[in-house]
Amino acid sequence: MSDAPKKLYIKTYGCQMNVYDSERMAEALGGQGYEQVDSPEGADMILLNTCHIREKAAEKVYSELGRYKGLKAANPDLKIGVAGCVAQAEGAEIMRRQPMVDLVVGPQSYHRLPEMEAKTQQGEKALDTDFPEELKFDHLPKGRKAKRGPTAFLTVQEGCDKFCAFCVVPYTRGAEVSRPVSRVLREAEGLVEQGVREITLLGQNVNAYHGQEGGEDWGLARLIRRLAEIDGLDRIRFTTSHPNDMEDDLIAAHGDCEKLMPYLHLPVQSGSDRILKRMNRGHTAEEYLRLIERIRAARPDILMSGDFIVGFPEETEEDFQATMDLVEAVNYGQCFSFKYSARPGTPAAERPLVDQAAADNRLQRLQALLTTQQRAAQDAMVGREVGVLFEKAGRLPGQMVGKSDHLHAVHVQCDVPVGTLARVRITESGPNSLGGTLLG
Repeated sequence: MSDAPKKLYIKTYGCQMNVYDSERMAEALGGQGYEQVDSPEGADMILLNTCHIREKAAEKVYSELGRYKGLKAANPDLKIGVAGCVAQAEGAEIMRRQPMVDLVVGPQSYHRLPEMEAKTQQGEKALDTDFPEELKFDHLPKGRKAKRGPTAFLTVQEGCDKFCAFCVVPYTRGAEVSRPVSRVLREAEGLVEQGVREITLLGQNVNAYHGQEGGEDWGLARLIRRLAEIDGLDRIRFTTSHPNDMEDDLIAAHGDCEKLMPYLHLPVQSGSDRILKRMNRGHTAEEYLRLIERIRAARPDILMSGDFIVGFPEETEEDFQATMDLVEAVNYGQCFSFKYSARPGTPAAERPLVDQAAADNRLQRLQALLTTQQRAAQDAMVGREVGVLFEKAGRLPGQMVGKSDHLHAVHVQCDVPVGTLARVRITESGPNSLGGTLLG
């Protein structure tokens, strides 16, 4: 039998948490002799790490699987797996519709991948969409490989107990679970030893983090302050948050923790109290606006980001105008906006859709306003000094590209190594990035 490493191709859909999960799945299969590659051609295993948030997510996965039929025909030993939230939602239906799929694993069970892969090598199908009592993090390889240069994601919390009417996360990721403090710190220290200078803490509802340490409950703010004590870790971010879990000490941390970057993604989804109630968001527009005021009082230069859904069932033009009014009041530096699409199994999926032409029109108007605000936020950076962590070479010779404190992409003509954190004066603002000159 050949000792050459087997080739693993992972295609990742969706959020940063799926990026993190894909890295850990690659590590879990590394013990089975797999080495990650960038192309499905010639792979011994193809793994789709799926997301169920976007419209027609399952159909897109089936379409992608269809593209691999030729590879499977050419290599019957090729193993094909589906992981993530679509796997959790669809389960055995995936194997029924696409018999060439060898394994299906949910997002809470991927620590069992080595055993599942061994089962497929015996010619059996492997399906695991349980919510196991043991935490997957306790069973994954302890060492991590830094695959993203000077920046890395670190999952600290999973699941959600909010049950927003439009969202499948509580059904695909389960209840809120926080990782123990010591294990988060150990993983962060390992990343820093491998050259990581910026860590983004991840969770479906990350500011609901309440990890245990020595019998004590640690909130996210206390965890951030402890992470800030790690030598070599220069930047800390976190995403995604819920307004109802933005506690006083976390707001204060934005003002007194130097390593916590001045960028906050805090979704609200709608500016209409009526729609917020129908969404089961648990807060009003006014409560959200007062929260933004408190955050900006703690950190005046913070850049706010958010999420919006337009065309939610029963949304009227008056409801939509309330959303536009909230956007005007907050003045976002960055935002994501979507037209509502039903997710089977969620409460909102049973409600009649609004007129789709009206929903399309509302989305266009909202995105035009958000684009104007985003461009204004970028233009306002011209002339300012910012920190930039350089992550890669740019498109032009001698150009480096990195992220500013406020998460803007910044390109600079300079000759510095990847991983350099430097002061930059912003000199220009483009449609999607800033340009600057190196200081010092």
